[in-house]
Amino acid sequence: MSSRLFTFFRLFRVKQWTKNAVVLAAFVFALGDQSQDLSAWLFWKVLLAALAFSFVSSAIYIMNDWRDRAQDALHPTKRHRPIAAGLVSGPVALTTALLLLAAGLYGGWRLHPAAPPLLLIVLLAYVLLQVLYTFALKRIPLLDVMVIAIGFILRAIAGSVVVDVAISPWLILCAFWLALFLALCKRRHEKVNLSGAGTRDVIGAYSSKLLDLLIALTAGTTLTTYSIYTLWPETVAKFGTRWLSVTIPFVVFGLFRYLDLVYRLDRGDRPEHILLTDIPLVIDVLLFAATALCVFFWPF
Repeated sequence: MSSRLFTFFRLFRVKQWTKNAVVLAAFVFALGDQSQDLSAWLFWKVLLAALAFSFVSSAIYIMNDWRDRAQDALHPTKRHRPIAAGLVSGPVALTTALLLLAAGLYGGWRLHPAAPPLLLIVLLAYVLLQVLYTFALKRIPLLDVMVIAIGFILRAIAGSVVVDVAISPWLILCAFWLALFLALCKRRHEKVNLSGAGTRDVIGAYSSKLLDLLIALTAGTTLTTYSIYTLWPETVAKFGTRWLSVTIPFVVFGLFRYLDLVYRLDRGDRPEHILLTDIPLVIDVLLFAATALCVFFWPF
C-alpha cells in the first residue's frame, strides 16, 4: 500500500506544487498595504486556491506524461516516471487526471462563486493554455518557454482574485521574467547535458549560445523589474515606505546563486528541487521574506 501511494505521489509530481506558491504572492505583498484588511480566513482561502491550482497542474502533468510516455521511456531520468516505467496504466492515469481536474475546478468555483467566477476562469485559462502546450506549443522554440512563464502570471492573478486585492503590474512582470529565466536555465541544462534520445523535440532547435544570451537578458530584466516595483510611487504609497528596496540585494544574490548552480554545477534541470534543497538559496529566500515582513509591519 505504501509503495502504491508513493507511486501516485510521484505521478502527481507533488514536488512541483512548490510552483504554486506564486498564488500566495498577492496576499504576501498586500500585508503591508494600509488600505487592506486581511484576515486569517483570507490566508486560508489563498492556501486553498494554491491547492486547487496544484490539483489542476497535476492533472496536466499526468496528461503530459501519458502523451510523452514513449519518448520519456528513452530519457535517462524521465524513464522512471510512473507511466513511462509501466507502473501506472494509461486508463488509470487518465481517470486520475480527470478526477484531479474536476476537484481543482470545483474548488476554484467554490472559493470564488461570485459572478463572474474569476478564479474558475483563471483556472480554465490555465488548463486551455497547458493543453495547447502539451499537444503543440511545447514543440515551438521560444514560444514553449513563454507559455511556461504565462502560466506563472495566471498563478499570480489567481491569488489576487481570491483575496480581492489589486496586484501591481510590475510584480506580475517580475513573476513573468523570473519564470522565463528559470525555464531558459532548464532548457540550457537539457541542451548541454541531456542531448540525445528521449529529450524534448524542441531542444534541437535551440543553440547553447542563444540560451546563454537569453538567460543573461531575463536575469537582468527580472532584477530591473523588481527594483522598479520597490521604488514605484504606487508601491511607496501602498506600503507607506521606500524601504522595500532593501530587499533588492537578496534578489541579486538569489539570481547570482542560481546562475552559479547552472553554469558551475550543472544543476539547472529541476528549479523546484533546487529552490527547496540548496541551502544558500533557502537562507536567502527566508531572509528576503523576513526583511519584507519587517518593512511591511514596522515601516521606517
